[in-house]
Amino acid sequence: MAQLVVALDVNERKVLDDLVAKISGHASWVKVGLEATSSFGLSLVSELKQKGFNVFADMKLHDIPNTVEWAARVVTRSGADILNVHCMGGRAMCEAAVKGAREEAEKMGRDVPFVLGVTVLTSMGPEDLGSIGMRGTPRDTVIRLATLGKEAGLSGIVSSAQEIKVVREYFPKDFCILTPGIRPAGGDMNDQKRIATPKEAVMAGADFLVVGRTITKSEDPAATCDMILNEMKQGEMEMSK
Repeated sequence: MAQLVVALDVNERKVLDDLVAKISGHASWVKVGLEATSSFGLSLVSELKQKGFNVFADMKLHDIPNTVEWAARVVTRSGADILNVHCMGGRAMCEAAVKGAREEAEKMGRDVPFVLGVTVLTSMGPEDLGSIGMRGTPRDTVIRLATLGKEAGLSGIVSSAQEIKVVREYFPKDFCILTPGIRPAGGDMNDQKRIATPKEAVMAGADFLVVGRTITKSEDPAATCDMILNEMKQGEMEMSK
């Protein structure tokens, strides 16, 4: 069953604490990225773990293989359940991240976190890819990068909902797909270009759905979590028919 991941992309401590308190018991997964960890430190991961959440550390690691390996070790030590790297860093870099996470988890006697590969950011469209010298459509690029990630031993990829179906044609169900850019029916696009509703993403085959501002800017984050979870459930029910 697909999981809802609430993106805690905030930089004020009171805002963070209020959000965590409000969504507790409604969402079991949260994401902390560059904004939150730059503001509060990577110790935020273990803090959220202690509060009962599963944590996706959205670090988007992208550097030389040795640096990424050690960064993956540090993120693993923090207790993160999922961490990610940019597939555009290449196969050797992705392999280094997997090695670092696996060896550190084994040393700690904990489960190995999922290491996912970022393919094409959901804020990017075809014109953006062309401007950085990438040929083909976002879909073509996602498949190329997903193939690289799979060969490097990644647990799965980060991809927009628009590419899920074609990814599922190439890779088995145990290759995880985490999908950002999720907006409930009628929701604002904000700075995202390749989005989908929770129901659409679930029916396409996503394993994790990341939702940020729709929840964090809501007057009632708990109720919004419940609404999105209900949309996800509708997608699961449609698939089971």
